[in-house]
Amino acid sequence: MTLTKNSEAPLHTDLENPRSSGHILPMRTATVKRTTGETDVEVSLNLDGTGICTAATGIPFLDHMLHQISSHGLIDLEVRATGDIEIDDHHTNEDVGITIGQALTKALGDRKGIVRFGHFFAPLDEALVQVTLDFSGRPHLSYGLEIPTQRVGTYDTQLVREFFVAVVNHSQMTLHIRQLDGINSHHIIEATFKAFARAVRMAVEIDPRRASTIPSSKGVL
Repeated sequence: MTLTKNSEAPLHTDLENPRSSGHILPMRTATVKRTTGETDVEVSLNLDGTGICTAATGIPFLDHMLHQISSHGLIDLEVRATGDIEIDDHHTNEDVGITIGQALTKALGDRKGIVRFGHFFAPLDEALVQVTLDFSGRPHLSYGLEIPTQRVGTYDTQLVREFFVAVVNHSQMTLHIRQLDGINSHHIIEATFKAFARAVRMAVEIDPRRASTIPSSKGVL
């Protein structure tokens, strides 16, 4: 899957989609590549997708969570990463989050017409997590997870917070994560990613009453 965002990107209309009410708008897609001395990451995404996902980061649990974002956010997502996981997963986990955040920013452009705010409660068995977010242009993370174990499989559960810090800072969103219940680490984390996906899906939808205007009283995000 190759997704690009440029002036020659395919154009589409959708009679069911308020984005196309009298207008032909470009696909909201982006590809971002990030290369450092520690990692090499490439992310392609389509905000108006159907949940197609390819994730190959070298970190199996992170791949599983990226599939949750894609499936429940209806975002077509391709993530390929290599990194110094022989040391630990930290650098790759963080740089995947950074690159996804940058791709979100690129795909959203000036953010005209989007709902902007999103929220969702996701249950997974005994776990219940609330995510509320705002594509505000002001990065902030309020993180309220209490994950009882240090690892899920080989994945260090401290990296959940680091992933969302990276996404928040580079997508310039305000993100609040609250754990209302849960004792199983895997359930808590997966419920978080599912809730995040659904909140993003809500926030990036086009508001039919706002059309092509920026959702801010200031006129800019």
